[in-house]
Amino acid sequence: MNPKSLLAIALAMASFHAATQAAETTPTTQKAAKPAKAAKPAATHKGGLQDYPSMGSIQRLDPRLDALIAPDAKIEKLAEGFDWSEGPIWIKEGKYLLFSDVPRNEILSWSEGKPATRFMSPSGYTGKQERGGEPGSNGLTTDAQGRLVLCEHGDRRVSRLELNGKKTTLARYHRFFQFNSPNDLVYRSNGDLFFTDPPYGLEDRKRDAELPFCGVYRLQPNGKVHLLTQDLSFPNGVALSPDEKTLYVAISDPNRPVIVSFDLSKEGTISNERTFFDASAFLKQGLKGLPDGLKVDKKGNVFATAPGGVLIIAPDGTHLGTIQTGEATANCNWGNDGSVLYITADMYLCRVRTLTKGKGW
Repeated sequence: MNPKSLLAIALAMASFHAATQAAETTPTTQKAAKPAKAAKPAATHKGGLQDYPSMGSIQRLDPRLDALIAPDAKIEKLAEGFDWSEGPIWIKEGKYLLFSDVPRNEILSWSEGKPATRFMSPSGYTGKQERGGEPGSNGLTTDAQGRLVLCEHGDRRVSRLELNGKKTTLARYHRFFQFNSPNDLVYRSNGDLFFTDPPYGLEDRKRDAELPFCGVYRLQPNGKVHLLTQDLSFPNGVALSPDEKTLYVAISDPNRPVIVSFDLSKEGTISNERTFFDASAFLKQGLKGLPDGLKVDKKGNVFATAPGGVLIIAPDGTHLGTIQTGEATANCNWGNDGSVLYITADMYLCRVRTLTKGKGW
């Protein structure tokens, strides 16, 4: 990208960030926000990373994990006090992290050594009628131009934050029927956007649902929406393999807590559904959480939130180990130079420094 374009994007995002904090309006549907607690860093190391208090543990099941996460790595607790943190995305130009607090209908910003602050409110529901449930934004990503792209539960759409601070709706309907509540999303290098549409953001699923299924969709750059499958019960996290020939989808169904994979054609169609990983045994052990968000590193290893924390799964489906947060864990994503894995786990924002880098870094 042209360096001038990068600068313009960074300045626009920074201006929007400042404007939303200086003159934000809090909708009546949103809870009065409890102040998030920032963990106090103890020391600063080369590269600007600071040490934060540790939490949880890292379970090692296969020697291959040592090439991905150092034996002395720890889970660092960066901030806490959220209702349900989700959808972390690193803004490279601004060097900060954005993530959703879905019940509070807001997006927060976090950067090294500073507390999390409100970036956008409302983030996913702009209606005037009071409502409960999970109204806010969920999954977040950026497009090839660095613009923020959001899955909005309450407004039931996929949107894009423009450089002028306004939102553009990218997708809202399948054959004139409103989506349930777009949840997670991932871009392919050709500009196709894949996203999932479970019912979690609907206040009343029986009353509000217009579609009789939960879909996985492909949105083309020209705005056309294609239903890829309607056969998954609760599709949630979605990711692509490094070669973009495999599409992963997490299913947050307590009766079928699995991650499935599909062959993905050049044309954007999927085939050959199979179970990539079954988390049923962890659920039976009483571990917190369900298959939720997932990301892939540059070597094809899958980092998937599931009962117990973040599972690290080799491309062949072998469970290498788990980042055990001790909480129901929603999502994860890489930031900084691509080797720092940020994790949203219920009320916490935490991270693990890795020896690998995320896909696309």
